Amino acid sequence: MKHSDDAPVRLCFLSYRHLSELASSVFDEFAGRAEIEVVEASFQPAVSAARAREQAGTVDAFVSAGSNAALLREALSAPVATIQVNGYDILLALLRARQHGERVGVVTFGGIIAELDRVKQLLNIDVAQRAYRTADEARACFRAFAAEGRQVIVGSSIVVEMAEQEGLHGILAYSAASVRQGIEDAIEMGRLARLEASRHQQVHALLHNLQEAVLATDAAHRITAINATMQKLLGAPLAAVQGRDLRDVAPDLSLLETLQRGEEERGLVLQFGGRDWIASRTPLRQSGQVTGAVLALYDGRAIEEADTSLRTQRRRRRQGGVRYSFADLQGASPAFQRAVQAARRFAGTDLSVLVTGESGTGKELFAQAIHGASVRASRPFVALNCSALPEALLESELFGYEEGAFTGSRRGGKPGLFEAAHTGTVFLDEIGDMPLPLQTRLLRVLQEREVTRLGSTTPIPVDVRIIAATHQPLRSMIAQRSFRADLFYRLNLLQLALPSLREREGDIELLALGALHRRLAQLQSPLDAREVLARVRPMLAAYAWPGNVRELENVCDRIAVFFAQYERVTQVPLEVLGFDCPELGATPVSAGPSAAEVLAACGGHRGRAAEQLGISRATLWRRLKSGPAVS
Repeated sequence: MKHSDDAPVRLCFLSYRHLSELASSVFDEFAGRAEIEVVEASFQPAVSAARAREQAGTVDAFVSAGSNAALLREALSAPVATIQVNGYDILLALLRARQHGERVGVVTFGGIIAELDRVKQLLNIDVAQRAYRTADEARACFRAFAAEGRQVIVGSSIVVEMAEQEGLHGILAYSAASVRQGIEDAIEMGRLARLEASRHQQVHALLHNLQEAVLATDAAHRITAINATMQKLLGAPLAAVQGRDLRDVAPDLSLLETLQRGEEERGLVLQFGGRDWIASRTPLRQSGQVTGAVLALYDGRAIEEADTSLRTQRRRRRQGGVRYSFADLQGASPAFQRAVQAARRFAGTDLSVLVTGESGTGKELFAQAIHGASVRASRPFVALNCSALPEALLESELFGYEEGAFTGSRRGGKPGLFEAAHTGTVFLDEIGDMPLPLQTRLLRVLQEREVTRLGSTTPIPVDVRIIAATHQPLRSMIAQRSFRADLFYRLNLLQLALPSLREREGDIELLALGALHRRLAQLQSPLDAREVLARVRPMLAAYAWPGNVRELENVCDRIAVFFAQYERVTQVPLEVLGFDCPELGATPVSAGPSAAEVLAACGGHRGRAAEQLGISRATLWRRLKSGPAVS
């Protein structure tokens, strides 16, 4: 059944009662975006139910968890989104489990959680883990735990159900946030699957309405039929070619391989009669035996125009791949506000931008914000980390490839990211790690505004804006001949230097408060984030934060989990916090010496003093101006 692109995505939520009940609390949030059918089943009955819906074509994507999700992914061709249980979900479940018993068992599908063994001592709970792959193995886990005197079991919905059947108390490991993310993933999977199916349906319908050139042969490769278009292409009537071996009439159109292999082929590109054709080769069968074959040639120019039209239709107004805007950039320090103001100016242009800054300063957030405030906001935003892929794979991802370009290449080829981002923005993170040969190809894209796929000689025009980012000193790399100077100047038309967290005076507390509030709320802790921040403020202020905002949020997450064990902030033993947060030290740190004292100890050398304090020279100068003079 065909659906419009904006119709609600049809989801099937396959689970057991406990997870279904939890999920029902968030279903209303997706009204208008998804139609969600809930099916309570596990193991083989779940697979059977999913297959029936897949065959009936009533589902765009499935949502499940644990063993169900693993079985469904193996059995179905439709997309399956997995509800992931993360470390914080487990910790929250263990805190709930402690209310029902001191000895707790954790049962997980596939394997145990190694991290849990390293932190379970901090929870004041006797925790043991077991893993299963089948229902019988799961029951064996419960019986073993019962024999050990463990009456509380933490795990998936199926685990909770089976544990209760064994007379144990079950605690669901998943959170509403995990379910919410799983549904979001399924909606996106279903939307993409629907778009792809719609594209194929439209192209298929178009091909059958073209005046294609068609011929047929028998099992001996002798021509049995041709249509009027093929007669014109061959320059001969049917009577002149009928019964002749196709190799003698037009060897380039041979169907011998199709007759021998008995396999259908579509999307082949042929040159014949001075034109490009899209060819399909189809074997004819009778009683299971190949009795002939059919060749159909479609006008390549018409197919190209149809594909371009479909691609344009898909790119309607949407925030393609963008999650962050300028409203999400938090910080009140002068250094950060200067960066935000510059980024807003850059959003009003269509020039390339080079974003520089240490790791964790938010380079991609700024890139997304610039795209979202630009005239390309309704077009795709495609991001790629240049350090995350080997050179060969990075090249194929960026520039795409034609069929047969290399071993394992997809039939029909694949467009690269520049084609996918046509009329939008490409964000190239860690551009300093791009190999020199690919720098040369990227430079050509910037200069010529066209891309050539691997295995092809035909350039494809593209209209993209480039935003690149790096934490590396590109000018030094140019001197060392590891980065092209001409590419640098093409990328560095506008430069956005992001300040480190050490340079953002006053922003640490602002960001930490927000991170603590979010995590404590997720953990359902009654503690006040402001009181927690007050306890750890000296520690946060004393640390240099080499990982910047990303590291600060990570540490605040761990602080929140540690504090959430207690009912009051004053009960928290800070001397133990260092185990969870070694960055902050095992004990609270004092405010330390003043800027003036450190400068004096460094013999008046401001560079060394700033380095010891973990601040910039500008921040050191401001602190000295506001404090007592130093001789």
